[in-house]
Amino acid sequence: MCGIVAYIGPKQAYPIVLEGLKRLEYRGYDSAGISLINGGLKTIKKKGKVLELELAAKEVDISGTVGLGHTRWATHGEPNDMNAHPHNSGNGRLSLVHNGIIENYATLKKALEELGHEFISDTDTEVLVHLIEEYQKRDDLPLEEAVRKALEKAIGAYAIVVVDKDDPSKLVGARKSSPLVLGIGDDECFLASDASPIIKYTNKVIYLNDEEIVTLKRNGEYSIKTIDNKVQNPEIKELDLKLEELEKGGYEHFMLKEIYQQSQTIWESMRGRINANDGWVVVGGMSEYIPRLVNAKRIVIAACGTSWHAGLIAEYLFEELARIPTEVEYASEFRYRNPIIYNDDVIVALSQSGETADTLAALEMAKKKGALLYGIVNVVGSSIARLTHCGSYTHAGPEIGVASTKAFTSQLVVLTLMALDLGHRRGTISEGYFRQLLSALESIPKKVEKVLQLNDQIRFIAGEIKNAQNALYLGRGYNFPVALEGALKLKEISYIHAEGYPAAEMKHGPIALIDMYMPVVVIATNRSAYEKIVSNVQEVKARKGIVIAVVTEGDTVIKEMADFIIEIPETEEPLTPLLSSIPLQLLAYHIAVMRGCDVDQPRNLAKSVTVE
Repeated sequence: MCGIVAYIGPKQAYPIVLEGLKRLEYRGYDSAGISLINGGLKTIKKKGKVLELELAAKEVDISGTVGLGHTRWATHGEPNDMNAHPHNSGNGRLSLVHNGIIENYATLKKALEELGHEFISDTDTEVLVHLIEEYQKRDDLPLEEAVRKALEKAIGAYAIVVVDKDDPSKLVGARKSSPLVLGIGDDECFLASDASPIIKYTNKVIYLNDEEIVTLKRNGEYSIKTIDNKVQNPEIKELDLKLEELEKGGYEHFMLKEIYQQSQTIWESMRGRINANDGWVVVGGMSEYIPRLVNAKRIVIAACGTSWHAGLIAEYLFEELARIPTEVEYASEFRYRNPIIYNDDVIVALSQSGETADTLAALEMAKKKGALLYGIVNVVGSSIARLTHCGSYTHAGPEIGVASTKAFTSQLVVLTLMALDLGHRRGTISEGYFRQLLSALESIPKKVEKVLQLNDQIRFIAGEIKNAQNALYLGRGYNFPVALEGALKLKEISYIHAEGYPAAEMKHGPIALIDMYMPVVVIATNRSAYEKIVSNVQEVKARKGIVIAVVTEGDTVIKEMADFIIEIPETEEPLTPLLSSIPLQLLAYHIAVMRGCDVDQPRNLAKSVTVE
């Protein structure tokens, strides 16, 4: 949640910060603001998207070589100009941007009010900048020391950047449970929530660790200390990220681009990890812990949202192919219910960003109980990648659209490879079926390209059901979680209420909702339960429901019953989600566009949920 970008150096800060905010807008777009130093402190902030901020800035002086900016996903206080970041100190000297939540802000606010501080917003962030101000003026401290003192009193999560108009030679940043990246340029430095605003200027970065405070100087020098004042000398990493990956590349929306990238990103996620001709699969992240993984008594997958749906599919994969009992947990619930965790458990964390707050908290709890932690993330250097014992990157590349598409299928590829590797090593899958699945998996990217050729047909179907108020998605086995994911996509970007169900559960309640106005999307590619799915379709049609069926090419039975058919190439049943999920992404996309919704930045959502 929320995006932060800051700059100090010889260049004008405003264009760098503004462009950075546009690249970070997927993290939050309720309001945006910038503070600049040029003799005095100039703060501009507006409710709405970064464009509103840009328009407001045309009316004021935007010069200055030190600046910080913020694009917000609201937590404390409704989205408006007053609650937008940056927040300034009472004396007008300091300006601060913040991602996270200060849990004890009410107690701190009361104490500061008793000292004469007055607050003009509803945010926890304003309390923090006033607390820094109090330490600075009371003890005559330099900015970085005042920040350290204040953070010793703050309970919660934060990534912050602070500037002092009376000392424009420095910027100070700090993080705890919320990402902050230091970019190192030529005589200039950057701070940002992720690497996207930095890559245009430098590929040299340092990922700050929890409870670290960084001080940036105008000449490009920097120093990093822990909150208890210990000097740190972290490794500088080089980013493998291209600027064009952050552009739409001719597509109308990032989401459509990312849907169409899946033939490539699926291949990238398996490249170098599989060879069907020679009959091997190797997931590098597993290598150091193979004995512990192979002998695991249980796998517990912790995830949120779309990643949770990927985890549900992985439950089928691990149990069928590797015969390892697997549980899938909402990370937000797992951490609070005092779960039973053994030291021979493997906890697999799924997160596109690698920063999901609930998933991180669940991992920290599991680590204390001795479990092996395995992370599957898309962002190099992310918090989950650093916390876990081992793991794999999905290689999906930057995903800017808030509704996840390519990250989901890339997660499925990595999970499938893990299940195949473990099943082969454990002897729970025959050599023949193992090679059959490897060959089928290698052919998936080409089959995805074939599915994407159905775009015009799917757009037509979208036009026929775009005015629906509700929708039902049904699937069985591996495709039940696909039904959940399809319903989520429709909810996220078109604001149509949709529910996913196991097809057999329809008659236990949802069937009461079916009428001539109810679209029912049925994923009917399962050979193992085909006749059952046919029965479900008949039950829907008997109640005049509108059936959109995703079937295997050449299907003739359901074609005679359904109102609309989407035919996808045949593949092995454990791999069908890699194909069946893509038409549902396109269907949701086209419905949302037709309804005039903001596809890339749907209301109330943000890409990376770094607060609880």
